[in-house]
Amino acid sequence: MASLGITDLRAGLGVNIKGNDCVIIEAQHVKPGKGNTYVRTKYRNIRTGRVNEENFQQSAKFESVNMRTREMQYLYNDGDLYYFMDMETYEQIEVGSDLIGSNAKWFKENDICLLNYANDVLYAVQPPMFIEVEVVETDPGFKGDTVQGGTKPATVETGAQVQVPMYLNAGERIKIDTRTGKFVSRV
Repeated sequence: MASLGITDLRAGLGVNIKGNDCVIIEAQHVKPGKGNTYVRTKYRNIRTGRVNEENFQQSAKFESVNMRTREMQYLYNDGDLYYFMDMETYEQIEVGSDLIGSNAKWFKENDICLLNYANDVLYAVQPPMFIEVEVVETDPGFKGDTVQGGTKPATVETGAQVQVPMYLNAGERIKIDTRTGKFVSRV
């Protein structure tokens, strides 16, 4: 493992902080008028999921953590467990709902998801950036409901609630950005 200094810290980097494997969420390099340069960081403990904020002085040293991402196909869930399959080896793994968290509302069967590992420990599962889903329930749209910016709530096939334009009806297919949970377009 490589030794890193504060100048190496950036978002997405895996480092060992005080004996815990962590992923840097934010790193802001600060050079005050007086005093030494330091880095203001926000990082997530991979094992606990807890987010911490801390400033590190110029003399701080870190050990890097081996980070990797695997693409896997989402198969199904049976309540508490979500099942994914490696498309090359057909190996299946199960992931607890506590690790999936609020991303569960964006999983559709057969979609390709990203599983993030740090030192071979799974710490996050990311849905595809964009998903195409069917609107299963919303108030009916009426002719003339094309006013800019007007939205209404809708439930999509995954169970997620999203805001959609007034002109959309149940049964239509739409594209959603899973990072923001916002409507992108009709499909």
